[in-house]
Amino acid sequence: MNGVGRKAKTIAEKAGTGSILPVFMQIDAVIFDIGNVLLTFDYTVAEQEILKHTGQDAPPSQEALHPLRMDHETGRISRVDFIKAVREAFSHDGPEDHFMDVWSRIFEVNTPMVEWARSLHQTKPLYLLSNIGCIHHDHIFAEYEFFHTLFRDGVYSYKAGVMKPERTIFELARTQFGVDPSRTLYIDDLIDNVRSAASLGFIGHHYDPLQHDRFVEHTAQLSFA
Repeated sequence: MNGVGRKAKTIAEKAGTGSILPVFMQIDAVIFDIGNVLLTFDYTVAEQEILKHTGQDAPPSQEALHPLRMDHETGRISRVDFIKAVREAFSHDGPEDHFMDVWSRIFEVNTPMVEWARSLHQTKPLYLLSNIGCIHHDHIFAEYEFFHTLFRDGVYSYKAGVMKPERTIFELARTQFGVDPSRTLYIDDLIDNVRSAASLGFIGHHYDPLQHDRFVEHTAQLSFA
């Protein structure tokens, strides 16, 4: 971890905030995670709807589903093979379109964060960095216009072949976006991802969508001029 990361982490740990925010640091760019930052999500919504269709008592175990999601979100399994495997796990024998619709409709807009991003996009470059599979990526870009209008570029795990918190994906984002980590705010709901970004010098904030006011309070310590 470089000097910026060490200093920032010390400030955060002393404050007990869980964020890695140096005071009054100049911010030239912002990188957003998607899940539980710009959009909240709940896989159990999809699982319960599929169970209503199949008549099964319970969804497949997380031990069965988690490896499939990880393979899908790193591009190690094709869209077709992922859909087939998950439908088989749920014993879903209805139309594939029904399954796809239910599987994708797990998101809700986190309006306070989207509006915060909207307030910056005319003056600061905004980017996306997300662990996401092609199915949900395609769905949210079709469903929510702000992904097209607010963000200049994005790095997505299913294309990159690697997931956060691996340093490689943050290095890819740094290069692809052409940003200076010491002047770039990174926002994520998972602390391991924030720490990994901070180890490369990014200014990290550990975000909780239920505590957006705390995010506003913390980012007020930064300069977006």
